[in-house]
Amino acid sequence: MNKKLDQSKFFTEKARSIIPSQTGTFSRAASSFVEGIYPAYAKSASGSYFTDVDGNTYLDYLCGLGPITLGYNYDRVNKAIITQLNQGILFSLPHPIEVELSESISKIVPHAEMVKFEKTGSNAVTAAVRVARAYTNREKIAYCGSGGVWHDWQAAMVSRDGGVPEFNKKLIKIFDYNDLEGLQQIFEDNKNEIAAIVLEPTHFEKPENNFLQNVRKIADENNSLLILDEIVTGFRFDLGGAQKFFNIKGDLVCFGKGISNGLPLSAITGPTEFMNTFDKLWVSSSNNMEVLSIAGCLATINEMQEKKTIEHCWNIGRKLFDGWNKIISQHNINAKMEGYSIRMNPKFFDSQMNESLPLKSLVFQEMVKKGFFISPLNAIYLSYSHSLSDIELTLSAFDEVLTELSKKIKNENYLELLEGNLPKTIWSMNIPPTKKTN
Repeated sequence: MNKKLDQSKFFTEKARSIIPSQTGTFSRAASSFVEGIYPAYAKSASGSYFTDVDGNTYLDYLCGLGPITLGYNYDRVNKAIITQLNQGILFSLPHPIEVELSESISKIVPHAEMVKFEKTGSNAVTAAVRVARAYTNREKIAYCGSGGVWHDWQAAMVSRDGGVPEFNKKLIKIFDYNDLEGLQQIFEDNKNEIAAIVLEPTHFEKPENNFLQNVRKIADENNSLLILDEIVTGFRFDLGGAQKFFNIKGDLVCFGKGISNGLPLSAITGPTEFMNTFDKLWVSSSNNMEVLSIAGCLATINEMQEKKTIEHCWNIGRKLFDGWNKIISQHNINAKMEGYSIRMNPKFFDSQMNESLPLKSLVFQEMVKKGFFISPLNAIYLSYSHSLSDIELTLSAFDEVLTELSKKIKNENYLELLEGNLPKTIWSMNIPPTKKTN
């Protein structure tokens, strides 16, 4: 049964005339979902659920695109924000809580002798790249990740590259995850020119053949810095990040998203040797030291430590991951859940075993109609507020959806069964990954 979405549609149409792309984040726009069936505007949220502007409530598996690690409207974080709000938001001088949070992070994150705060993950990784370039007196970057760092040096590699100077494309070299030979080829082709390897420690693919340790070795052998992009993995895989989870040392490590349960904050950490380079650079912003986010971040980290929230997410995530694949095996649907139970990647395939966005969108269309919000274009995330009951309800609904669809699907008629618009992919890669040459 379709939910009423009148207000969502009203605000979507109104926004299109006054806001480019409807909203400030592409992945939140109505066109990123099955438009017309998914809600387009949220009004409030609590725990693992949110309510849209039409009063419909959904169990949320997008978690604000990943930042919600504890849950929406989380009491301890709210209280920290309110307490700080009564003292002030932004000052003409630093506030002691900046020092307190930095000390807390330095005790948790490996090799974090110093900490510098920014407001977004993009800013954090870009700042780390500037340090690497200044420290090494080199300009080129070897990059491997799932995207998400959208300043000029990285935007040059994707389809939305308008306004990015052409020379930036020559400064970024792409290599695939687990392709050590491709990375080695980059260094052979660009001797003494690579300032840093920028690496997301994992996205959905697991490291093979000591890949991460060998990347570290290549960086050392070439006097390049290793920057770990932990915008997604940080404070989600482990309190010490993927750096601790995989036992790989980053020279500079960047955090965002889950570090502050939705508040706008990111951080760069690393040994003093590299972090001191910030003293020579212009990496500064008036709002970087807005203290509501810092207070909320400190409360988030304290809660994570005391409640072992990440362990909880791993545990219930395994139940969702395993249960999802078990249900798929019982139905005539080409699909599987991949990745990690802390950050899952649901895949759906056509008869040729090519990934099928129409089939995936159709399944999730039926899930959202039952009150389960899963993005066709993004990962599945969990928060501490997600319960075992939430998982059981989700798996039961998933089983029902596949049972119903198996009776309707014929000759891959997915688009015919789709009741709204097919989601529009946001970007594609312009620069191909480097491969070993013979």
